[in-house]
Amino acid sequence: MKEQEYETIDLREVILLLKKNFLGLIACTVLFAAIGYFVSAFFLVPEYEASATMIVNSREDASTQTSITNDQITSATKLVDTYSVILTSDTVLDKTIEDLDLDMDYEDLLEKVNVESVNGTQVMKISAQDENPELARAIVASIVKQAPEMIIQTVKAGSVEVISQPKTGEEPVFPKKGLNTFIAGTLGMVAGLAYIFLRAMLNNKFMTDSDINKRLGLTVLGVIPQISMKG
Repeated sequence: MKEQEYETIDLREVILLLKKNFLGLIACTVLFAAIGYFVSAFFLVPEYEASATMIVNSREDASTQTSITNDQITSATKLVDTYSVILTSDTVLDKTIEDLDLDMDYEDLLEKVNVESVNGTQVMKISAQDENPELARAIVASIVKQAPEMIIQTVKAGSVEVISQPKTGEEPVFPKKGLNTFIAGTLGMVAGLAYIFLRAMLNNKFMTDSDINKRLGLTVLGVIPQISMKG
């Protein structure tokens, strides 16, 4: 039975290979990173996010209570998920489309709106993203305006109060130029490494006497020196 031959990988050869192609690898990484930044800066349309926060109460008369129990806080926290479904329903968002005279349907607006709990607390964050920062703020303001009445009518067992009014961040949330540049640079480095190792694996040329010994198992008896004919 023929023994299977395995080709060992010499760590020194890998290091020498990387040293030999170091500048090319750096150039590939920088090129991909530059492309990532260029695409993010000039081809992707920036989007801004507006947000507002509201606190969820498990009882309508929570404002008249002198103390709140842990059970009420837990109940209010669980209600955030229910309220988020209500505030992203077609009843609320269609009213927002009508009030703001938006040229979009419910599904389009739903992709822009997000309602979530803040760190698992009874604080609810309502946010919207759009290319127009003022429109993003107006969308959030419309939802916040409808929230108290809509929740009381639907759940009949709770309420919400505004903590922070709708406002838009000064910097766009999309695209993330730094992150995109880093990811593109990493992909460039991986692509460069793949090319370097693939080219080395497919190279069948004998460059040194050690290559002959390693691949053919033959001992080199002599080497003809390369003589320069200049001068």
